[in-house]
Amino acid sequence: MSYQIELRHLNYFLAVAEDLHFRKAAERLYISQPGLSRQIQQMEDHLGVTLFDRHNRKVELTKSGEYLQKEITEILKRLEATLDHSRLLGQGLAGDLKLGYVGSAMQNIIPNMLLKFREENPNVVFSLKEMDNQKQVDELLSHNLDLGFVRLERVPRGLGIKPILEETFSLVLPKDHPIHVNNFESLLQFKNESFILFDPAYSATYYEKVMQIFDDCKFTPIVTHNTIHAGSIYKLVENNFGISIVPKSLETFTNERIKFIELQNISQRTTMSIVWNNENRNPILDRFLNSISNDFTAL
Repeated sequence: MSYQIELRHLNYFLAVAEDLHFRKAAERLYISQPGLSRQIQQMEDHLGVTLFDRHNRKVELTKSGEYLQKEITEILKRLEATLDHSRLLGQGLAGDLKLGYVGSAMQNIIPNMLLKFREENPNVVFSLKEMDNQKQVDELLSHNLDLGFVRLERVPRGLGIKPILEETFSLVLPKDHPIHVNNFESLLQFKNESFILFDPAYSATYYEKVMQIFDDCKFTPIVTHNTIHAGSIYKLVENNFGISIVPKSLETFTNERIKFIELQNISQRTTMSIVWNNENRNPILDRFLNSISNDFTAL
């Protein structure tokens, strides 16, 4: 009797692989347990491998099953993205681009880049979500994101990375702090102050670069608070819980209770980069990457 593997069989397999329980998987799929067992057995016979080790009270994936689960999951994600793109085309849209970003990218970089891209591609739908660097890397590797805006110097194999902006750091002080642009000399003036910094979880490489600033000034900062959100930093600074150092692109002039001093005379710079999965076949991603200029100094 001939047998062909169809899409529904792959979904059956993934359900059992996730639950590791035929009855639970069958209930979730709204089919009978014997019917599900029969479909999985047919898959195994067709492939000539055992996908599950079946014990009296336990089901486990074999090595072949583990490999198939991983590969099918990725294939189905790509298939769903292809189908989504087809639907958008049918609705008169060119496609969609899923973006992840760290908070500082939303100040000027992303709005400027998207506005420029949309001028030539008005029918593209953008989905944006703020997340830390590592989360973006994980989502890119899982094909849940098309593009990330990160502060990383290295990314895992399989991801592409392109620096788009190198910038200075800025001190963040309460508005009434006695140190201002005209009497600022060096960070040594703040060696006894409390510092509020981005959490190392935000980006270990970014945090290390900030620590290098203090190393060059020959003192260890008193770090009293860590956070992953610039808004939290500014709130703490304005209420005199401490001072901070942030990328210059995070400077804001809408909060009258804080002020900034750009650290122009230090060697450290922080780099914003875009990162993507080299296996991503979204045609909008290719179009977006090709549209990006090599000069981002105006952003």
